[in-house]
Amino acid sequence: MKKDELKLYNEYSAGASIFATNEKQLEVDALNLSNEELFAHQDNNELESEKITAPRYSYWRSVFRVFFKRKINIFFLGMLGLIIVIAYIYPLIIGYDSKVDPYVNVLDHSKWNLMPSEAISRFGFSLHWLFGTGTNGQATFDYVWYGSSISISLAFVCAAINIVVGVALGAVWGYSKKFDVFMTEIFNVVGNVPYVLIVTVLVLILTASFWTMVFALTITGWLGIAFFIRTQVIIIRDREYNLASRCLGTNMFRIAIKNILPFMTSVIVMLLATEIPSYISFEVYLSYIGIGMHEMSLGRIIQEGQKVMSLPGQQIQFWAPVTVSAIITIVLYVVGQNLGDASDPRTHM
Repeated sequence: MKKDELKLYNEYSAGASIFATNEKQLEVDALNLSNEELFAHQDNNELESEKITAPRYSYWRSVFRVFFKRKINIFFLGMLGLIIVIAYIYPLIIGYDSKVDPYVNVLDHSKWNLMPSEAISRFGFSLHWLFGTGTNGQATFDYVWYGSSISISLAFVCAAINIVVGVALGAVWGYSKKFDVFMTEIFNVVGNVPYVLIVTVLVLILTASFWTMVFALTITGWLGIAFFIRTQVIIIRDREYNLASRCLGTNMFRIAIKNILPFMTSVIVMLLATEIPSYISFEVYLSYIGIGMHEMSLGRIIQEGQKVMSLPGQQIQFWAPVTVSAIITIVLYVVGQNLGDASDPRTHM
């Protein structure tokens, strides 16, 4: 009985195999291709066999794809572009002279402290009079945006210096245990001195100019960034690929630059996003309390506007630069934070 069952099974399997072969042959015939087109010789190349067919991955292309995917980012980026254009290009177009223009109408008392509606009705509609006139008859709109360009430039210069120095030293600080002992002692001493006190003393000792402010804000401003980067580096410095590089004789600086820092791109962008607006706020605060730059920055304009903010009809001289300062810091912060989120490779999936 078992032999008969085995015979029937073999006959069934053979029939099924023939049927499947005929069905596949019909499918191949339907393609209407020659044997040369159907079959091609393939070299036994080990390198070719190990290649993975997958779309090419570009880190920064993925960053911008994620960033521009959100419509709100496009809106804030457009606002940032508009701010840059008005702050830097508008004064060049009108030929604004910071030594002459604020005092053009100083002898005509009828042009002092005009509200926007009064200035427009008197001089005609123009961007110059959107914020009215100031205590010397100057166009507050021009005055505020020229000051904005100084404050923004200060913020970008200070952030660039502190980020570059802080990230480079922080990477070495976290990787080298000998350097860690030395830098930790410096941080324990300098880090406990109030940052505002250091900046204030330096500005009062030196001439209160643009580059004096840059020097005061960067002489120790990088230390906090370096300490933060040092902490991040310690977390990843003993991973397997770094140990392998060390065993192969790769020097410390190359390991820090090539193996460690690329993994912290999103962290660095986040730091930059918080540093730039903070320097604008810091400059406004120092100028507001009377120890800022001699140049007409936003803080200096706010300080002057504070003197007349309680007078009827003149509050705009205070609130206009305050509002512009708030808009600039918020836009810079939001763009930087969202760009930092997009820089995280985990958001590229």
